[in-house]
Amino acid sequence: MKYLFRRFQPEYDPLYSPFDCGNTDLNEFLLSTSTKTSNATLYGKERLAITYVVEDNESHQILAYFSILHDKIERNFADSHIWNQLSRRIPNAKRRSSYPAIKIGRLAVNRLVQGTGIGGYILDFIKAWYYEKPKAGCRFITVDALKTAEAFYTKCQFKPLTEADVDDETVLMYYDIMGIV
Repeated sequence: MKYLFRRFQPEYDPLYSPFDCGNTDLNEFLLSTSTKTSNATLYGKERLAITYVVEDNESHQILAYFSILHDKIERNFADSHIWNQLSRRIPNAKRRSSYPAIKIGRLAVNRLVQGTGIGGYILDFIKAWYYEKPKAGCRFITVDALKTAEAFYTKCQFKPLTEADVDDETVLMYYDIMGIV
C-alpha cells in the first residue's frame, strides 16, 4: 500500500472520504461540527493548526490524519528531574527556560488500517520532516497523548514531560528531534 501525505482539503475530504477511527471526538474534528464546518477547517482558517491526511494512493481513502501546531517546552511545566535530563542535551551556552517545539494536536488512524504500523510511520514522517527540512527553530515534538495511546507514543520513543496524574485523560509527552542523529 502506498501513501500520499497531503494537506486536508476542507471542500473535498469530508464529502468524499468517510473516516472512522473509533473515537467520536477525533472523527468529528476532521469531518464535522454542529456548524457543519469541521474543526480541522476552522483551526486551519484561524492558523491555529494545520491538518494533513494520509491517503491511500489507489482508493483515495483517508487512512489517517494529523494536525501540527507550534508549541514550546517550558521549565515551569516540566517536572524538575525530567527538565534536567532534557536540558542536559542542550549545550550550556544555549540553555533557556523554554525550547521551541511543534505539537501533534491530533493524530487518528482509520479503523480499516489500525494495527498495521501506519501510526508509527506517520510519527517517523513527522520526525524526519522537521529534522531534515526545518522552517524555523524546532528542537522537540510534543503531544498530549490520550492515556490509551501512551504506550504507542512510548514505543515511538516519546517520553513523558511530567509525572502522570491519575485524574488526567492525557499525558504530556515529548520527542527530541536531535535523537534522529
